[in-house]
Amino acid sequence: MFDLHTLALFMTAGLALNLTPGPDMLYVAARSTSEGRRAGIVSALGIGAGTFVHIAALALGLSALLAAVPPLYDAVRLAGAAYLAWLGIRALLRPAPTDAEDEPPPPASLGAIFRQGVVTNVLNPKVALFFLAFLPQFVDPARGSAAAQIVALGLLFDTSGTIVNVLVALAASRAGGALRRGRAARVLHRVTGGVFLLLGARLALETRRVR
Repeated sequence: MFDLHTLALFMTAGLALNLTPGPDMLYVAARSTSEGRRAGIVSALGIGAGTFVHIAALALGLSALLAAVPPLYDAVRLAGAAYLAWLGIRALLRPAPTDAEDEPPPPASLGAIFRQGVVTNVLNPKVALFFLAFLPQFVDPARGSAAAQIVALGLLFDTSGTIVNVLVALAASRAGGALRRGRAARVLHRVTGGVFLLLGARLALETRRVR
């Protein structure tokens, strides 16, 4: 479906983009630091699953509709910002252990963490616009269905991004291991909540742009 030069160029560009710190990476790092390795990995997998929706939307032409209808874009953007703000408030209000306690409070269920990762990604219209601007550059109509090429490229990009986010989760969880107890845990919960609130504010204030 793709010649080796195009595929190599795409994978190089995709890996460079995935290694660039962004909201998804920050979200995974915050989860991993405050709730541990499993929570971080599941968050990364949830974000990867949410990306499937954006890939399908681009292949079906829905991303172009999102870019062409500002009120629709703004509705999705504000819904995503509100969701991140809600996660931030929950993190701020979540009880942390006292200095006398040996164990941190149990984290949210892995199913809930996975769903939150999915929703966080799906409700970020900037991801849809990014795919709309990036993936079609590597589609060659002479090589068959454009939709099939978009799906294949999207899955390659998503796989690369998920691997990067899992590695971030592993590194962040190890760094935060000593911080998930006592007074440090209380501070960490506040920082995590603040990160989610900042991500929500960032999304709420962003303007629609296709590069």
